[in-house]
Amino acid sequence: MTNNDIVQKLWNLCDVLRDDGINYSDYVTELVMLLFMKMVHENTESDLLKTHILPEGCRWTDLNSKSGLNLLDDYKRILLALSSGKDANGKQVHNDLLISAVYADAQTRLREPRHLEQLVKALDQIDWYSAQQDGLGDLYEGLLEKNASETKSGAGQYFTPRALINSMVRCIQPQAGETVQDPAAGTAGFLIAADAYIKQHTDDLFNLPAKDQKFQRNKAFLGVELVPSTRRMALMNCLLHGMEGDDEGVVHLGNALGMVGANLAKANIILANPPFGTSKGGDASITRDDLTYKTSNKQLAFLQHIYRNLKPGGRAAVVLPDNVLFEAGVGNEVRRDLMNKCNLHTILRLPTGIFYAQGVKTNVLFFTKGHPKNKLQDENCTTNVWVYDLRTNMPSFGKRTPFTEEHLKPFEKVFGKKADGTSKRSEGEWSWNAKEADVVEGAAENDDLAKSRWRVFSRDWIRDTKGDSLDISWLKDKDSVDAANLPEPEALAAEAMSELTEALREMDGLMRALGAGDEADAQKQLLQDVLGVGSESV
Repeated sequence: MTNNDIVQKLWNLCDVLRDDGINYSDYVTELVMLLFMKMVHENTESDLLKTHILPEGCRWTDLNSKSGLNLLDDYKRILLALSSGKDANGKQVHNDLLISAVYADAQTRLREPRHLEQLVKALDQIDWYSAQQDGLGDLYEGLLEKNASETKSGAGQYFTPRALINSMVRCIQPQAGETVQDPAAGTAGFLIAADAYIKQHTDDLFNLPAKDQKFQRNKAFLGVELVPSTRRMALMNCLLHGMEGDDEGVVHLGNALGMVGANLAKANIILANPPFGTSKGGDASITRDDLTYKTSNKQLAFLQHIYRNLKPGGRAAVVLPDNVLFEAGVGNEVRRDLMNKCNLHTILRLPTGIFYAQGVKTNVLFFTKGHPKNKLQDENCTTNVWVYDLRTNMPSFGKRTPFTEEHLKPFEKVFGKKADGTSKRSEGEWSWNAKEADVVEGAAENDDLAKSRWRVFSRDWIRDTKGDSLDISWLKDKDSVDAANLPEPEALAAEAMSELTEALREMDGLMRALGAGDEADAQKQLLQDVLGVGSESV
């Protein structure tokens, strides 16, 4: 049975559990709590774990041998003990911080014992050896991706497209011995991809000395996540990928825009996709007093945290919405400070439709702390900004047209082989039918180059021409409307009214064909009253 088969089998159970009032996110959370117990059991059985890390009475064998109310009652008891470290009588059963983190505030939403029994049996029926060989982490990520694709669950906000994550990691090229952070970790996708990249280039860490292997498992990666249930998923994701972290795991619970973020050590690499939108309740969740530019815009606050928290020469790749590129006031100040302290060498303009919020326009900013020739320099570090437009005249991405790594290969090629963005570069890249596009008036003197997706703009030009806005585009979307050539307003209004009238006539005919003539007449009368017209006009 392949991982895809297992994912689909486990996911199909969610439809059964919906009868118990369980939604997609609740289902994944239930799976996390059960999967951790099952994983510990299997790893202990196969001697991957020398000792059982779960306390007696809170193990898989305490569940899979029961049924009915006994099963559900024991499950609730186990969750309480694992989340608090104590049993129902107040006796200490464990003091493991990681176990407490995985089961923090754990409660089951299941009400029907038979549904819990179905879940336990489904996990018991998995060929665990094959699943481990294929990658338990990949199996779990498949479930997270399924969860993110169900927009009603809202989980997409925690799930950056895998193709984009992998591309960003390949550009940044994390190395063994470097510290990698994500201050908005979600389900830890960036950290896991960075770990996978390093393992791929070190024969799964076997090429490293034992001391360095330990560093990679326990100290190389650190994330921060504000939402406890999401952090639970992240911890499980990391554990299934062989990433242990410190006593609290790879992903810590907290607010990177609060004291937790202020106390983070500086990192060699930061990869992130900060949450979109402004801070709820103004700047209540932004409590940092060390950020120079005060703002209620979470992305601007995260951006400040990220470039401030890089070590000299440190590298970052950050997903940010368009408003960060053009917002005036504090936005201008933050962008100037970024380009002053860092070499903002690359901006990737992403297509729409690849994130959970349809229509949100996003970009990836790649920058390095300091100047290319002096990593300790903290002024005038940006000389040129290269921009790749992967948005204009691109397909409308979604379930029917998935966004894949193939779409990012042309960008990676022109980005170059140097992770700090200092590869020798030249303008000109015409993939994805770029030459068929029109150009914005005055975009370039060279018509051929004007249609390239890959252009360079000097820091002086950005300051003098754009007023330090980084919302730079030159290609014209074939579906865009030229405001200068629009018909007169009255003509547009008349056209809209004509289309609406025709639609009403068709709807009237449909209702009568369905035998709803009386209802059609009532609606027609209502329309006449609203418009103040006679029946012959409608």
